[in-house]
Amino acid sequence: MSSARKGIWLGLGAYLLWGLLPVYWKALRTVPAPEILMHRIVWSFGFLALLVILSRQGRTLLAAATQRRTLAIYLGAALLLGLNWFVYIWAVNHDRIVETSLGYYINPLVSVALGVVVLRERLGAIQWMAVGIATLGVLFLTWQYGAFPWVAVVLALSFACYGLIKKTAPLPALPGLTIETALLWLPAAGYLGALETQGIGRFGQSGGWGDSLLVLTGVVTALPLLLFASAARLVKLSTLGLLQYVSPTCGLILGVAVYGEPFPRARALGFGIIWLALAVYWLASRAAHRPTLGAS
Repeated sequence: MSSARKGIWLGLGAYLLWGLLPVYWKALRTVPAPEILMHRIVWSFGFLALLVILSRQGRTLLAAATQRRTLAIYLGAALLLGLNWFVYIWAVNHDRIVETSLGYYINPLVSVALGVVVLRERLGAIQWMAVGIATLGVLFLTWQYGAFPWVAVVLALSFACYGLIKKTAPLPALPGLTIETALLWLPAAGYLGALETQGIGRFGQSGGWGDSLLVLTGVVTALPLLLFASAARLVKLSTLGLLQYVSPTCGLILGVAVYGEPFPRARALGFGIIWLALAVYWLASRAAHRPTLGAS
């Protein structure tokens, strides 16, 4: 199997796992979202720390932990990631999977806006047109929902800002994510400890299956991230950009076809506008980078 084909399969695996996460969080729907989040942080840190030890990246991690600037960067990333995780889990278990899909459809275009404003990146006329179309789509959906789609906006903004920080972060993916979860580990462990002290924690009360699902949140979190990191080194940027829409598409299908969330024609029209904007932007970007684009 060629390296490019292997990269496509790795990337597809990462985005499919992310797209199927609603099924996992639905299986834990009897556990409050804050408690799921804290378990996700605690067990993710344990799993990632084990991977750091096995990959012999402990020295890199310890060296970074002594630098205040590095810790400040990853603390910002950790807070954004924690916010993103919490809102996503809460939304899935409150029957708003379709709105989470909207958030991850518009996330790439929010990243574009941040690149322009913060990093002074330049866009072509067609790319600006795509951003304008997406804005119209979000405004239309806001009108159609009858309320501001805050779940979608918070997910898009938090993950786009997280990506912006990670773009300039000094560490590779594994030690960087390990530091992020380490910075959140103490308050997360303290929260879970307080719940257990009060006798209201769900761990140990949900049966062996429920407890296993809580423990495995660490693997569920880290595995797609590692697959994605491997894929990014083997395939073209344009290919990876196309694959990223597998995740919100899976979420949309699950929300509508499996969990019966409403998807009237007006909402479908709003999503169609967003899809049009993404297609225009992706095609324009591909055309602009075709002469020089290589494996990333």
